[in-house]
Amino acid sequence: MSGLQLMWRNTRMVVLCAISAALYAAVLVPFKVVPLIPGVTELRPANAIPVVCSFLFGPAAAWGSAIGNMIGDFFGGASPGDIFGFFANLVYALIPFKVWETIGGGQSPVPRTPLLAVKYGFACLVASVLCADLVGWGDNVLVIRPFAMLGNVIILNNMVSALVLSPFILAAVYPRVRKGRLLYGDVMPELKLRPLASRITGIALLIVGGGGAWLLGNLLSTGFWQPRFLPAWMNVAPYDKAVLILVSPMIFLAFAGLALM
Repeated sequence: MSGLQLMWRNTRMVVLCAISAALYAAVLVPFKVVPLIPGVTELRPANAIPVVCSFLFGPAAAWGSAIGNMIGDFFGGASPGDIFGFFANLVYALIPFKVWETIGGGQSPVPRTPLLAVKYGFACLVASVLCADLVGWGDNVLVIRPFAMLGNVIILNNMVSALVLSPFILAAVYPRVRKGRLLYGDVMPELKLRPLASRITGIALLIVGGGGAWLLGNLLSTGFWQPRFLPAWMNVAPYDKAVLILVSPMIFLAFAGLALM
């Protein structure tokens, strides 16, 4: 993840980060008045922006997504759970381009063929799952709301935007940004890909960790699974301790995978 640090030394990447954050916040804020779950989350067509910016601006989009979401949270009422939202939105925009570097075969991320569409959907799904994991895990551990409440809605919200809106935006802007040599690879040619084996291992760990966290978070937070190896006092609602003990290792595993990509 060195690109997340190196980009701050590049003025153009900092500007692209600011543009990503401004775009995200500008679309996010007006829809704060259209709640999906009142007081919890709202309709978020803005979630198409981090995916588009990820493929265009790489690490600049990751920071831009985190900052843009934080700006949006201020308009909806800040809470301790917003800390997890910051990092969740960072990985939401970080993962798509990192995954695409390995599975994209050097092609444009605009899903013009069935195979590209499958690869594109896979990259978005992996990003959406870890994004949902972080928010669901954080809120459950802080006893704000159960993992299952946001862990599934966020995936649905992200994927609808990423599959319905993002491809059209990408088709419109990606060729122009590439022609203007403003893709992150053009702006920061010093960013080098890790060895292929490392990236493949990273994606595998990301899938296992992200998927495992999502599954365990749902089973534990709903009380559907109450592990007998844990003390009985941990297996009671809101199941924050069980989620902390069993979901946390999966979250760390996913981040270990991300670090290898």
